[in-house]
Formats: sequence, structure tokens, C-alpha cells
Amino acid sequence: MSENVPERPRANFVAALNVRRNAIRGFAFSLFVTAAVLVLFVFLPGARRPTPYYFALAFVLVTSLGALATTVLTLISAYRLARETDLD
Repeated sequence: MSENVPERPRANFVAALNVRRNAIRGFAFSLFVTAAVLVLFVFLPGARRPTPYYFALAFVLVTSLGALATTVLTLISAYRLARETDLD
């Protein structure tokens, strides 16, 4: 192995971009939005369809919105890291 290659490049990259923190924030945001959508559009007006359908849709909304929010937050972290290293 070359001496210039870091020992754990992928783990260092993930840590530098704060992926874990961004995932926690992204999925917390998606849980909040999904809860608000369920309350405003399902539980307050009264659901006429079986509840498992709404929980399945809520699961899809949480996972897709959480992944999207995590991606956006990680891209922002990458942009900031690139600007920091560019200024040095």
C-alpha cells in the first residue's frame, strides 16, 4: 500500500461531510412534516379509507423526504467544505 492513501478514506469522507448529523436532522424533519400532513389531511377531516393505507403512505413520505433532506444537507456540507479548503 502507498503511504499517501489514508487508512479509512470512505469513513473520513463521511465524517468530513457530517453525513450522520445530516441524516438525523433530515429524518427528524421528515417525521415532523409527515406528522403534520397526517394531522391536517387525514385525522382532522376524518379518514374514510382504512388506516393502514395512510400509514403506508406516511412511511413512504418519511423515507423519501428524509433521504431528500439528508442529500440536500450533505450537499450543503460538501459546498461549505469545498469553500473552506479553497480559501486555505
